[in-house]
Order: sequence, then structure tokens, then C-alpha cells
Amino acid sequence: MNNIPEVKLGLVAVSRDCFPMSLSASRKAAVLAAYDGEIFDCPTIIENDVDMRKALDEVNAAGCNALVVYLGNFGPESPETLIAKYFNGPVMFVAAAEENTAVLLDDRGDAYCGMLNCSYNLKLRNIRAYIPENPVGDPEDVAKMIKEFIPIARAVIGLSRLKIFSFGPRPWDFLACNAPIKRLYDLGVEIQENSELDLYEAYRNHDNDPRIPDKIREMEEELGEGNKMPGILPRLAQFELTLLDWARDNKGEREYVIFANKCWPAFERLFGFVPCYVNSRLTGMGMPVSCEVDIYGALSEYIGTCVSDDIVTLLDINNTVPKEMYESEIRPNWDYKLTDTFMGFHCGNTNLSKLAFGEIKFQKIQKRALEPDTEPDITRGTLEGDIAPGEITFYRLQSTADAQLKAYVAEGEILPVRTQSFGGIGVFAIPEMGRFYRHVLVGKGYPHHGAVAFGHFGKLLFEVFKYLGVTDIGFNQPAGMMYPEENPFA
Repeated sequence: MNNIPEVKLGLVAVSRDCFPMSLSASRKAAVLAAYDGEIFDCPTIIENDVDMRKALDEVNAAGCNALVVYLGNFGPESPETLIAKYFNGPVMFVAAAEENTAVLLDDRGDAYCGMLNCSYNLKLRNIRAYIPENPVGDPEDVAKMIKEFIPIARAVIGLSRLKIFSFGPRPWDFLACNAPIKRLYDLGVEIQENSELDLYEAYRNHDNDPRIPDKIREMEEELGEGNKMPGILPRLAQFELTLLDWARDNKGEREYVIFANKCWPAFERLFGFVPCYVNSRLTGMGMPVSCEVDIYGALSEYIGTCVSDDIVTLLDINNTVPKEMYESEIRPNWDYKLTDTFMGFHCGNTNLSKLAFGEIKFQKIQKRALEPDTEPDITRGTLEGDIAPGEITFYRLQSTADAQLKAYVAEGEILPVRTQSFGGIGVFAIPEMGRFYRHVLVGKGYPHHGAVAFGHFGKLLFEVFKYLGVTDIGFNQPAGMMYPEENPFA
């Protein structure tokens, strides 16, 4: 992954002046001993705002882009929150638990109390910071919190240095992917909206690019026996080089880039292929390319890439599992209701490494419209196969029509059940999916695309969305926990 940040952590301790500074120093040393990763040990312990400025200079000089502020005792509420105000990166606040009964008489730190004043002061100053669910703990607890902070920090840093390239307006029939861009700027994300003609011109400028043969060989090596339509690879290789060069030449002062591209219906007629396989490959490089100009879909994918440090995908929440398949393949083997299951699908944009098997094919739906009576040509280029079984997190960050940020997160799994269908597709199971579908996805007006991270990352994604200021975060509520608008008599 060369398109996501490397987190460089700093640890700074704070001490209230009526408590011994040695208490914060010794407790910080214990945290450092328990932590098994790289972290900069800030030499200055903050007691006042002068110390705050000195510590800020030290963490900046060390190249830190994320900061852990540690309350070894009660802590000085203003200086400890001001460093979060002035530090240019995500900040986490954690605090020390009392070690044993022996410390309760002379060496009690009262950080449990100090965290309350810290959180209050952060809100007084409108400072955004991350406070874990259980922010007070012993050195091993704090070390674990620091580990969990890294993927959250990576996502926040990534968004602050991200540019989205979009090509073309959203298709008429997919206005659900409408993307008010105001909230992108609020998140620190830049967007460069372009015409499809810009992309077509760039593609034509890569005709006969001398790098195309090497790119074809790279694709052939990746596909192996899945290289079922080798004649389309020259066009796909040319397109991949086009996108990579566009990212290099247009990212400007930004460090990270992603794409939201129009992919039908005029695309096939002009470019002569469908771009799904190329999209899958760039996503595998940590540079997600969403379909149908889904800007917030691409943004969601990028957040998941940062959090999971792995490849993600974007799928339609597509179709129900037939009762026949449920009765024969699912009910005898898993404790899921039929309404807990569905199929996630896209034409062929899921990276090969996330498929149980995969091969280059043609886009069946587009062929009906564009090449109904001929062998597939311009509709070739999908990467098709069943998605590999395993744990997943389905999630999305979205701006509503009135430019309000909201999100959802739901954990589940892909079942090892053959889909017997086309495209990049899998049989998904999410507990209480039926109610989640009705009261979150339908009830709150989410579009049909959802991002998929391969593993259970609900806790971390939820914390990222909270850090970004999202207050409406839906999830698949368990049975017995009603949604606000759920009919109690249903």
C-alpha cells in the first residue's frame, strides 16, 4: 500500500502542578515499556502552557503526525488540551489507573477525575480529539489503546492529505450517488471534478505508449488461468497507465489520491472496454476507483483501506438470496434467518486477491444493450468470480442532499456458498440485516453502494466516523433493540 500514510506517533505526558511530576514520568516509562511499537518519547512533561509549546516543538521536530497525550496524574486541563489545538494531526487522550493499594495514600494520581476535566475543556475549546471507550488503564491497557489508535490516526491523516479525481457527471439513473462536495472540504479532502472528455483525451494520448507491453505482462502474470480474454488487455493496460499518470501529474500538493469514475453507458462505445479490472488493480494499490462517479463510495473505500491496511471493495447491496439456496445451502449450516442474507455484487471491480476464483469476462448487462447480437468486444474487461468467504465489515460515509454527514457500520461475513451468478459477487450474512436494511439503509436514504472491508473493523470505523464529527452512525441493532421509527406492533 503506497497510497496511505505512515503513522509516526508521539507520546507526551502531562502533570498537574500540585501532583508530583515524577508520578507522570514513572507511569509514562511503564507505558513505553509495555508498548512494543515505535513511538517518540517526548522529553518535556507538560505542566503549563510554556511546557506545552516546548513539547509541541519537540514532537514536531521528531516528525510526529499523530499524538498520544497521557495523563499520568490529574493533569493540567488547559495546557493538555491546547497541545491538541495546535498539533497538526490526530490526538488521543488516555489516562493512568492507580497501580495498587500501596499508592492510594501518597502516590494517588486521580487521572480518572482529570479525564473528566480534560474532556470538558476540549469541548469548551471546540477541539476534536479521540478518547477511547475506556480511556483509563494500566500500562498494558494504555499500550493496547495506542495500538488501536494507529489505524484511526492513519485514516484521519489520510483524509487531510487526500484528493479525489472524478470523471463525468453521475448517470441519470444513479442520482442516488449524488455527492454534495461541501462536506468533503469540511473533512479536509480536495476534489478535482473532470469531464469524461478529459479522461478520453488522456487515454488517446497514451496510444502506443511504450510501457503497454510491460503492463500487459504484469496483468498476464496476475491473472494466470483467469486470463480468458487476452485480446482486451492492451486496452486495459493503456487505461491503467492513463489513470496512474493522471494521479501523478494532477495530485499537486496532496499526497494521496483516489478516483470516482463514470463507467457507462457511453464509456464502452468510446473507450472500447469496461474498466472494472483496472479499477480492481488500482484498488489493490491502495488507490480505490469507485464506479458510477460515486464520490462518497470512493471516500468510504479509502477510509477502510487506511483502517484495515488492506484492500477493500465497493459493492451494490444487490439482491436477495433465493429461498431455494437458503434452504439447501445456508439454513442447515448457519444460524442465520433468510432476511439476514443478501448478495453483494458489482460488475467486476473486486481485487483478484479477494476472490475465491477470478477471470476476465464481459459485462453481461451492458452486452445486452450494446452488443446484443455479436461476440463481446467493447463490453469485455470485468473481473468476475465469487468473493472469498470470511469476515467482513459493510460500511459507508455519506453526505445527504442537505449536506449532512452520516454513516453506517455493520459486521458480518461472506459465506462459502457458490453464488451461481455473474460478476464479482458473494453471499453475505449480517445479523438482523432485514431490520438494518429497512431502518438504516432504506429509512435514512442511503444509496445502493456499500464499501466492504475484509475483516471485522466495526469498532475502528465507528471511532473514525466519530472523530470526523459524524453524529448519525447507524449499525445493525440486535433483536430486542428497536430503531427509533421501528413499528413496535410489526
